[in-house]
Amino acid sequence: MRVRTAFTMIELIFVIVVMGIIGKFGVEFIAEAYKGFINAKINHELQATSEQTVEIIAARLEHRIKDSVVARTGETTVFTALSDTSGDSFHVLEWVSTDIDGFRGTTTPLWSGILDLNHTRASSTVLVSPQTDTSEINTLIDTLSYGNSDINKSALYFIGSNNDINGYGWNGTAILDQFAVMHPINSAVNSDEFAPKDGNFTGIDVYEYYKLAWTANAIVMKDYNTSKYAGLNMGDLVFYYDYQPWNGEKFYDTGKDIKKVVLMENVSSFRFIGIGSIMKIQVCTKSTLIEGDEYSLCKEKTVF
Repeated sequence: MRVRTAFTMIELIFVIVVMGIIGKFGVEFIAEAYKGFINAKINHELQATSEQTVEIIAARLEHRIKDSVVARTGETTVFTALSDTSGDSFHVLEWVSTDIDGFRGTTTPLWSGILDLNHTRASSTVLVSPQTDTSEINTLIDTLSYGNSDINKSALYFIGSNNDINGYGWNGTAILDQFAVMHPINSAVNSDEFAPKDGNFTGIDVYEYYKLAWTANAIVMKDYNTSKYAGLNMGDLVFYYDYQPWNGEKFYDTGKDIKKVVLMENVSSFRFIGIGSIMKIQVCTKSTLIEGDEYSLCKEKTVF
């Protein structure tokens, strides 16, 4: 004969107390684990996005004409040479980029970067560049600009020439003579020749080494403190290209099919400084954690 007994009152109370303790701390543990996961996810996303943005900007800046870099406070023709910048009032970083895609080419460079000043075809109206193929250059620029630009919108920069920050066209006025830093060109009769777009090279110091450029680049802090980010002190970091300041174009011109792409959203600050030929860029971002606290981080990179 077996006798069955139930829990005593003390045992029931003990079980209830233990389950209450487990329930209380178990829920808190799960909640903390969830918060930790969300915060780690936010941190990872901010780290990855800001790192990628800094690397993209740095990769573009590597192929800048170093003396061409300027800063602006916004969509204005007023500019400041990078070496003269200070403070956090500048929201635009702008420079002329060399045609690195054409210089790399597929098997050989599409432009050699060298002029034969003693060539029999060389003159004040024709510059001969051995191993250069202006037809292929034209095709590449047409492809990269989606049909908006070609070699006849390009310009040459002579390495070793005297540089004047006003000679790039940053004031919004087209360069009408060849005495500026940038020398607007057209293709000539032969594929290894450049012709001046306006006038000729009479009286101009023409150097043996050159770089070809068909676009300027701009990194712009957009929507800063506007309706999208009202009161948050944040903005979108936007990259602009496919425009020629030596032809009087500006990155914010309308109706000219200037290309732009958003590199990063929720940017709290974009800073840059130049020391000689070296640049340092910094991108900062922030977000709100699950507890309501603000989390921010910055990524920076030095560009030579």
